[in-house]
Amino acid sequence: MSVRSFAISARLFRRTGAWLRIFALIVLAGAAAAPSAADARAVRSAGAFDGNWNVVFVTRAGNCSSTNSAPFIVSGRRLISAGGGKVTGGISAAGYVSVRISLGLSAASGTGRLVGNAGAGRWSGIISGDRCSGIWQASRG
Repeated sequence: MSVRSFAISARLFRRTGAWLRIFALIVLAGAAAAPSAADARAVRSAGAFDGNWNVVFVTRAGNCSSTNSAPFIVSGRRLISAGGGKVTGGISAAGYVSVRISLGLSAASGTGRLVGNAGAGRWSGIISGDRCSGIWQASRG
């Protein structure tokens, strides 16, 4: 591109208001990239369930103990066993829980939801060789 054609292009560019359009696009792109109110709420609530939780498991089907309890720790989006065993899964910002717990040859999976200082859900698994299922209830503190 020659100097003369560059100068002509620059004059046309200014004359057509292209600078204003580019500025408007930059402003809109910046606004679109800014975090939304929902993103801010999710960041604030990421640790809303942090702390020690006691979970009571009640067997509804199968030949397992009728009730058991286990302590868990919630840290951010992670669930940590405070009583042994391997825990995988996590918790959403809205409190939805999906977890798998294994200890020795026993393993169980559960889903549910925490709200405030309490929670509830369902679980199923193989405990000491028996297929069992039931409900769980949790309380913080």
